Amino acid sequence: MKIRILSDSHENAERLRASLAGTGSSMDIAVGHATSSEPLGAVNGTVPDIVVLDAFDPADIAALETLTLRFPQIDPIVITGDTSSDFLLRALRAGVREVLPGTPTPEALLGAVARIRVKRGGAPTDGKILALTSCKGGSGATFLATNLAWVLAATHGKRVALIDLNLQFGDAAMYVTDQKPASNLALVCQQIHRLDAAFLTSAMIEVAPGFHLLAAPDDPAHSIDVKAEHVEAILKVARANFDFVVVDVGRSLDAVSLQPFDMADMIFPVVQLTLPFIREAKRLVEVFVSLGYPMSKVGLIVNRHLKNSEISVADLERTVQAKLFKTVPNSYDTVAASVNQGEPIARLAKNSPVTKALREIADSLAAEPEKASRGWLSRLFAH
Repeated sequence: MKIRILSDSHENAERLRASLAGTGSSMDIAVGHATSSEPLGAVNGTVPDIVVLDAFDPADIAALETLTLRFPQIDPIVITGDTSSDFLLRALRAGVREVLPGTPTPEALLGAVARIRVKRGGAPTDGKILALTSCKGGSGATFLATNLAWVLAATHGKRVALIDLNLQFGDAAMYVTDQKPASNLALVCQQIHRLDAAFLTSAMIEVAPGFHLLAAPDDPAHSIDVKAEHVEAILKVARANFDFVVVDVGRSLDAVSLQPFDMADMIFPVVQLTLPFIREAKRLVEVFVSLGYPMSKVGLIVNRHLKNSEISVADLERTVQAKLFKTVPNSYDTVAASVNQGEPIARLAKNSPVTKALREIADSLAAEPEKASRGWLSRLFAH
């Protein structure tokens, strides 16, 4: 959890920082300077989860509301000498989570932070974010994302969230269920001020025990309601409440789609062994490199793999400059039946080679770090 402390007094800021840092909790705490001309300081770089505003002037409440509207994922804690009912009401309307009087004790500050953590979904479970993306249309990324999520939940008993971020034409739900979503990603973003674990879960389809799915907007026009900061906030809440968060990113590259890549523990570009796919995979990996992503978190998944393919996996790795994570064999008829029936392939065809490949992927992802192989996967998960 990232916390930014803002104060016009360096001494006060350090005292507040020491109160939080002394707990040994997993908090990333930074101190900033606030002035009369910039009472809220500057929010640059990574947006914090909590902003602690020391010696807050009630006259700055409008500026604070502007901040919370721009960054709805921020939970402000206000330290002020004014604890009147009028100010408390105005602070509540401005998005303030906690108001502490005067010079708060370490216990009072820690209690405020703890209450916010519960509101955001409890203490982090260190869930893993897996971002799957198509290198080219028709790669099968949505099929793999939905069916991998189902296997992780059904076979390994993991709590899994799947988020359909294909904003224009997302249809992930139909791959694994015939339920009609009562809500979707755009509707959650329209009410982002309500976001917490309970609200997020209520907006999702429960596909199977432990497997929840947040559908894409049902109208492509509503994709404009989804902002990068909304996606960041949703992923943070999902990560704190699920063992795995599988994101079907789609094919677009913009601020919204880059957010799950930024936060992902692993990125899986889905490719087939044909030149058009490989060319697009190479371009995508070059984008990842330019953004500074470590290649240790990028693993290629080759879908519809044929052992006698004219282009080999080694050719793919050499051309794209990325490592293979897994191949999924071609089994067109079985996959088509799964998609047409909206039935997870692992339940429809337990002995299918595609089911076997999905189980192997799930086994690797669900393995405890010390039991995983000594390759890049275990190094990535060994935090």
